[in-house]
Parts: sequence; C-alpha cells; structure tokens
Amino acid sequence: MEKLDTADALLKKGEFAKAIKLYEEVHEAYPEEESVLLMLAWAHYDSGATEKAVACLEILLTREMQRKIFTGFAFDELVRIYKQEKNFAKLIEICSNASAGYPDDVGLLIELGNAFQAAGRAGEACDIYKKLIGLENDNPAFHCLLGEALFSAGLTAESETQFLRAGGLDPDEVDHYYFKIAGLFSQNRCFEDAARLFKKCIAVKPDNPLYHCSLGDALIGLGKIVEAEKEYETAVHQDNSGSGAYYNRFGNTLAGNNYHFDAVKAFKKALEIEPYNPVYIRNRTVSCKALGLMHMVKNETKS
Repeated sequence: MEKLDTADALLKKGEFAKAIKLYEEVHEAYPEEESVLLMLAWAHYDSGATEKAVACLEILLTREMQRKIFTGFAFDELVRIYKQEKNFAKLIEICSNASAGYPDDVGLLIELGNAFQAAGRAGEACDIYKKLIGLENDNPAFHCLLGEALFSAGLTAESETQFLRAGGLDPDEVDHYYFKIAGLFSQNRCFEDAARLFKKCIAVKPDNPLYHCSLGDALIGLGKIVEAEKEYETAVHQDNSGSGAYYNRFGNTLAGNNYHFDAVKAFKKALEIEPYNPVYIRNRTVSCKALGLMHMVKNETKS
C-alpha cells in the first residue's frame, strides 16, 4: 500500500508526525488490520509518545487474549516497555491477566513470576515459581528461579536447597549452581557462606580461574587478604594470558573494601604486565590518593 510505504520512508527520515498521520489514516480505513496498528504503535514509541504506543498495543493485546492460541506480539512489546519504564504495577497486571487466560502457558507463568520479583514482591514470586516446579519438577532453571526469589525473601537456607536441587538435576553442571547461590551470598556480603560455596565450585572444577577469583573476593570480605592473594595467584597461574586483568580485579576488590595499601601492590603487578593500560593506571592512582601517596605517582610519572 502506497501510504504505508510513504510512512515507512518518513520514519527512516525521522519525520515521525507525518508518518504517524499516514498510519492513522490507514488504521481508520482498515481498523481490523493488526499489522498497521502495530506499526502505528512502534511509530508512536520511536517518537517518544510512549502512552500512545501503549494504547495501541493494549488494543492488540485485547484481541490476542480472545484467541485460542496466544501469539503474544503485543504482550511482548508491552512487557518490554513496562520493564524499561519500571512500571511494575502494569507489568504485573498484564502478566496476571495473560497467565489467567492461558494457565497452561509456562512462558507466561515465568513472566508473571519475574514481574513479581522485579517489583520486590518476592513472596508472590515464590508462589508462581512453585507452580512452575509443579508443572516441570525436573527443570533446573525453575528451581533456580525459586531459589533467587527465596533469597530475596530472606529465606537463604531454603534458597540454597533449591540451587542444590537444580545441581542434582543437572549433575554435569553442578558447579554452575554452586556458583549462582555463592554469588547471591557474596552480593549480600554474606562472605562466610559465599566462601564455603565457592570452595565447592573449586572442588568440582579446580582449574576454573573465575572460581578462584570469586573465592578470593569473598576472602577479602572476611579480611583474609593473604588467603585471597593465594587464590588470585592460582588464577594467574591457570590463565597467564589474563594475569593483568586478574591483578586489576584483585586490586579493585581490595580498594572496594578499603584495603588500599594492598590494592596499590595489586595494581602494580597488573602494570608490570601491561605498563600503559590506562584503566590500571587510573585505579592505582585512586588508591594512592586514598593513602595520601600522590607524590609517589607524580615521581613515577616524571621518571
């Protein structure tokens, strides 16, 4: 159709108002043509008129919900927009409605659970993920989702149990699940539990440098700097090509925990490997400044 071709060309030029006017004319002439309404929604969104885009997509979603098979084109776009806008109330509303209309659709249940989790409603997210496990008890991904929601709800022991169940269902990747729950503990500064689980990762795959770095980070959180350094040295030994990056990470974690004296030494090691790396130079300068040692940096710069 000529008007649609013209509208598409106008969009490419950034002439949104003219393009939208043409799409609206075509939509008025063919109100049941959903592809036109979808193009109009995208045009509104690209022009910055999010509310008008949402209005178009909601019309499409109403039509989608009346079909036996859920296509979900408008639903997916609305979910994307509501996530970007952090409009969790609307996100939960459309996910709840869609899931109620198609109760056997696992994908919609996942979206609903994720919506509750994003909104900080961990208890309700747990309920949804438990439904998923009831449908597919042997799916490790669902146990991980429940584990994350349980952790958010403050039920850390129950959370760990779910990740261990996931590992039991996928034994070839059991270290992956240890790493997931260890990461949650570490992010929440529960370093004893994090270190315990990172050690389990290493017991399964001792040659993975990431696991040694992660254990090192947890040990720093516990104030065990010497032990942390040993883990980072192990990572360097296992992957010499990334040694500069490992020392830089070590320095950043030390600095983040206010161990700037040790951080300076770590950044120095990184710079011995990559002397002109601007990131390493900047990071070392920050720690030197925190220690009041800027004169040392200036002297080295002159030399």
